[in-house]
Amino acid sequence: MFTTRPTLQGTFGMVSSTHYLASQSAMAVLEDGGNAYDAAVAAGFVLHVVEPHLNGPAGEVPIILAPTGGEVRVLCGQGVAPAGATVAHYKSLGLDLVPGTGPLASAVPGAFDAWMLLLKDHGTKTLAEVLKYAIGYAEDGHAPVERVGETVETVRELFETEWPSSAEVYLTDGASPKPGELLRNKQLAATWKRLIAESEEAGGTDRAAQIEAARKVWREGFIAEALVRQSQRPTKDTSGERHTGTLTLDDLKGWSATYEAPATYDWNGWTLCKAGGWSQGPAFLQQLALLPPELPAYGSADYVHLLIEGCKLAMADREAWYGDASEVPVEALLSDEYNTARRALIDPEKASVELRPGSPLGAEPRLSAHAHAVASGEEGFDAMGVAGAGEPTVQKSTSDASAASAASDEEVAENGATRGDTCHIDIVDRWGNMVAATPSGGWLQSNPVVPELGFPLGTRLQMAWLDEDLPNSLTPGKRPRTTLTPSLALKDGVPVMAFGTPGGDQQDQWQVHFLLAVALRGSVRGGLDLQGAIDAPNWHNDSFPGSFFPRGMRPGSVTVEARMDAEVVAELRRRGHDVTVGEPWSEGRLCAVARDPRTGVLSAAANPRGMQGYAVGR
Repeated sequence: MFTTRPTLQGTFGMVSSTHYLASQSAMAVLEDGGNAYDAAVAAGFVLHVVEPHLNGPAGEVPIILAPTGGEVRVLCGQGVAPAGATVAHYKSLGLDLVPGTGPLASAVPGAFDAWMLLLKDHGTKTLAEVLKYAIGYAEDGHAPVERVGETVETVRELFETEWPSSAEVYLTDGASPKPGELLRNKQLAATWKRLIAESEEAGGTDRAAQIEAARKVWREGFIAEALVRQSQRPTKDTSGERHTGTLTLDDLKGWSATYEAPATYDWNGWTLCKAGGWSQGPAFLQQLALLPPELPAYGSADYVHLLIEGCKLAMADREAWYGDASEVPVEALLSDEYNTARRALIDPEKASVELRPGSPLGAEPRLSAHAHAVASGEEGFDAMGVAGAGEPTVQKSTSDASAASAASDEEVAENGATRGDTCHIDIVDRWGNMVAATPSGGWLQSNPVVPELGFPLGTRLQMAWLDEDLPNSLTPGKRPRTTLTPSLALKDGVPVMAFGTPGGDQQDQWQVHFLLAVALRGSVRGGLDLQGAIDAPNWHNDSFPGSFFPRGMRPGSVTVEARMDAEVVAELRRRGHDVTVGEPWSEGRLCAVARDPRTGVLSAAANPRGMQGYAVGR
């Protein structure tokens, strides 16, 4: 089978990420004796530098880890809503949705503390050893990929007129970053150098004490103080007004990353592990639970139709039931009885255009007023291009491949606005430690760069509703439901594969398609055909309210790559799907690593779409 690249195989270590410099930095850590967790932290901080339009230190990161001989755990790097972030406060400002940019959209930053906790509890390297790669690229410069400059160009006017601290970093002599010319962020490098110095002074020579000191500096020291000052600066956001945020020093001091058990589902000999109902992870599991015992032929119209319709049902349940609430009925949503009944709603000959959440425990599903409006057609999908709208649909809406706009890491709207996206990292080391992480948020276009730090606040609160008494209502101390959703798979109780992708609401669509391609299409070189599954034509639908401002929906829609069989596309249209044919390589940005527990052989593959994701290993 032809693939864009080989599935890499070796025995020492494998890394796959959305940027080649992050992948190689992680590999350098492995070569220097570090383990998968040391390498993941180093790569995560490099991604802040080389993909600043896709993630930042004040963003978020859910991590799934499988230590050799230990239990699979989820490390939650999703911060909560500040104490002052109440529905009443936002309503008093005349808002019906949380803005997509600016300090009102800022949750307590979560990514930094999660990376530090991972390093302290599971790594072996010091803070200075893992940060040196990011510091080097920030201080000495790196050649940015095209999308960095393109993203900055779309928000140039905003930077020049409203966000001067961002212009100082990303508009050198008034020009956006260009490929082949070094992009530096000296303030970010200085921040990490100061952090290391203060941490070493407080923690002495003890590695764990140094990391704990760094966590305290983030929560209580110069970094915390600068983040709060930025939150209190009036900032123009997607509402068109200038607002101050609600983040305080008490909010930062009172939150830390935490571990929890994963949500799991057993399917055809695989055990799939995801984050819980505060993420969209269980929707991945429910799509598997909705599958019938016998699947149609892989890639056929029947197969694609079945997956699209099952996804619609799972995502409708996501909309009604998910959030940071103890009552999220994950077990009931994944039960055989419930999904047998839900599966019966799928018409094999007709695409659904309804938003149909179920009642897993007999209670009526609860939807926001906005979700009701977009599902009924009162509010449409057109506003999806508003600045700061978050992780995008990869392909803009067009009628055919010849008219399709180029796929990108972020979709640029007609008004010059852009939406941020996400990164991903998977690593397996020679000892069998495995990790999958999906960093996001804190994009350069989300908030102004904090002048003293070199990076902006995030905007994850835009995912919470301003309706009361919903599982995902904006609530102080609660996590906004996130789209970030790394995956880890086991066979016979042993971790065998870590994978994930950027892409917002598309993440758990593309990942289901990838897993099924791995499971159904055979092997390569005696192992899982990771690259073949990543390269396979992919698709997504938008038949549910989007997770990012302004929360649009396109009932009955399906966006497919032009490489999908034309007869399959025609048959989907006959069944009532509103099919958009995108560019040939425009759907999915997956990364994956694997380990064969029988032989110890390691594998890795990375997405060719976007021309920056790479796997490395030996």
